[in-house]
Amino acid sequence: MTEAVHTHGLFKRFGPQIAVAGIDLVVPAGSFAGLVGPNGAGKTTSLSMITGLLRPDGGQVEIDGFDVWRDPVAVKARIGVLPEGLRLFERLSGRELLLYNGRLRGISKADVAQRAEELLHVMDLAEAADKLVVDYSTGMRKKIGLAAALLHNPSVLFLDEPFEGVDPVSANTLTEVLRRFTASGSTVIFSSHVMDLVERLCDWVSVMSAGHIVAQGPLELVREGRSLNQAFLELVGGSRDNGDSGLSWLGRGKEEPA
Repeated sequence: MTEAVHTHGLFKRFGPQIAVAGIDLVVPAGSFAGLVGPNGAGKTTSLSMITGLLRPDGGQVEIDGFDVWRDPVAVKARIGVLPEGLRLFERLSGRELLLYNGRLRGISKADVAQRAEELLHVMDLAEAADKLVVDYSTGMRKKIGLAAALLHNPSVLFLDEPFEGVDPVSANTLTEVLRRFTASGSTVIFSSHVMDLVERLCDWVSVMSAGHIVAQGPLELVREGRSLNQAFLELVGGSRDNGDSGLSWLGRGKEEPA
């Protein structure tokens, strides 16, 4: 198996809190991989370290065989990143944003102009191409952010909650673009809380809980005949029944004042 991403004992602490507890994350090249876990599991911290946005306290990260911290230029040329809460240059239009990002990446003016027009069309942003990004909706921002991440044709694409707050039409557009991307042999790694989405899109899944990888592998192996949601709940300890643990007052009719 050729590995697009491999971490070795990746570790991060914030004060007394261990956010990522020495994980060995593996993602095969050409896969559509999901990184799932409850809030606070360490997903965003892990992706930030893997993509070079946050320095780890321990461990190693390799992307396409290159060490992220020893050879950062080679790694950054091979990856595209769409982080959660992406900050964009809001006083640029969508087209200007793509042209600016392309020139920063060293793409020639002619090539970046052609790629920008194609991406704007595929992302259904052609009519909003000259509109300022500050006036874009959440879904439009996610699409222009993904377009910027794809502009230099990376081999590995990292997405942190890419469908959060996105309407169904925009989500469908993003999905089709990502499927075309992986069909070409490139790799997508995205974090999500939506198990149905991960189950529908991914062929490889890594499950995080409390800073640890508790399961990873092909989707069918992780599910073991269950739905991914049920497997996830059992793996992270969230399948217990809380039906009788208080809240007996909830749902009653309005009580009379004393």
